Amino acid sequence: MTELRYDDAADPEQTDVDGDQLDLAERLSLRRVAGMSTQLADITEVEYRDLQLERVVLVSVWTTGSQVDADNAVAELKLLAETAGSQVLEALVQRRQHPDPATFIGRGKVDELREVVIATGADTVICDGELEPAQLRNLEDRVKVKVIDRTALILDIFAQHAKSAEGKAQVELAQLQYLRQRLRGWGGNLSRQAGGRAAGGAGIGGRGPGETKIETDRRRIRHRISVLRKRLRAMDEVRSTKRQERRRNEIPSVAIVGYTNAGKSSLLNRLTGAGVLVEDALFATLDPTTRRAESVDGRVFTLTDTVGFVRHLPHDLVEAFRSTLEESVLADLLLHVVDGSDPDPEGQIRAVHTVLGEIGAADVAEQLVINKTDRADALTLATLRTRYPDAVFVSARTGDGVAELKRRIEERLPRPAVEVSVLLPYERGDLVNKIHTSGEIVVLEHTAEGTAVTARVNSGLAGELEPYRV
Repeated sequence: MTELRYDDAADPEQTDVDGDQLDLAERLSLRRVAGMSTQLADITEVEYRDLQLERVVLVSVWTTGSQVDADNAVAELKLLAETAGSQVLEALVQRRQHPDPATFIGRGKVDELREVVIATGADTVICDGELEPAQLRNLEDRVKVKVIDRTALILDIFAQHAKSAEGKAQVELAQLQYLRQRLRGWGGNLSRQAGGRAAGGAGIGGRGPGETKIETDRRRIRHRISVLRKRLRAMDEVRSTKRQERRRNEIPSVAIVGYTNAGKSSLLNRLTGAGVLVEDALFATLDPTTRRAESVDGRVFTLTDTVGFVRHLPHDLVEAFRSTLEESVLADLLLHVVDGSDPDPEGQIRAVHTVLGEIGAADVAEQLVINKTDRADALTLATLRTRYPDAVFVSARTGDGVAELKRRIEERLPRPAVEVSVLLPYERGDLVNKIHTSGEIVVLEHTAEGTAVTARVNSGLAGELEPYRV
């Protein structure tokens, strides 16, 4: 964990607060090339198709809310599709009280969708919802192209952006949990049984009545899920050890949470000069980054950038990333960052609160931060100021409002519980430094006998200072 000076790193005169962004350059150097797929349409073996998102048509079912809400939902789905590397050709929205149980959209809309797919030459249909296996199969059978849902799309984005070993394992676990219920094949391939002489060279365990192909695949997936869960538990022990070290030293922790692409990483860079990857894309950050920061009065605390949330975040992802999301649960303060330039910032706030409730972080102290004020509409900002009077309005890009945010963080950091008055010999400068680092100095005076200090400190440090009390 790199030590960074909290008050110096965010110097308003600093022009490049995001650093060299080498990770972003590496990510941008590899992009999907449309039209290069060699996958054939007449697949005869088990259908494990990669998500080759190239030319897509979006489909949304509008069940609640206003027309503006429906438009915002489609716009977000378009951003998700483009983040995954797709070219969006067309979008269809159907007004229904609830999705059709057979095809997600009605029969007439399925025919219209098929016509749009033929006219545009699309190879994929993306539905804004989590489809049941039967809905997925029925839609593909009628539209004749690959159909995926919002959950599979988000999983694909996570798979592209995962960088650490833990992040990759978490994404694979979520993908396998999703895939386990949706295995299928062309015709009856997955219903074939292996066994007896048909087992060929399968050897011991491959003879007898056998199991169907789909049962074999599900068994392999279950085994892989078990392996990944063991691996993640081992990784979580390392993360837990680091948390315990911080708690033992009673270092306050601040977690930056919020909707995806709200500017959380940019804000961390502005506050600490961390240099973490910043990209104007959804789910650019998957691996949490923790940086040591220091307030103006010398207190040390940690700032952690976390994975962004989204409306209807897939449950499998929440479960797979639970260990990572615990950074939010165990924090002393949440900086809830909101994109003030978004068409529906209050919808973002509700979506984040929903996920925070799911992971058990609803009761953690929260500071609302409205970001991107340099790009937001003045009327929207005025409405948010009225609705959320305690929020801090900032621009991580320009630095406006950051000084006020730092002051608010320092006010809301947990304060040490024990007040002490001590006279420290000059050779015990280490204790003075500890008080600066983990305590709060009220009075400090240099005398002939030593350093006289009145401060608030944690219980552990109070024990060390006991021999010098006055």
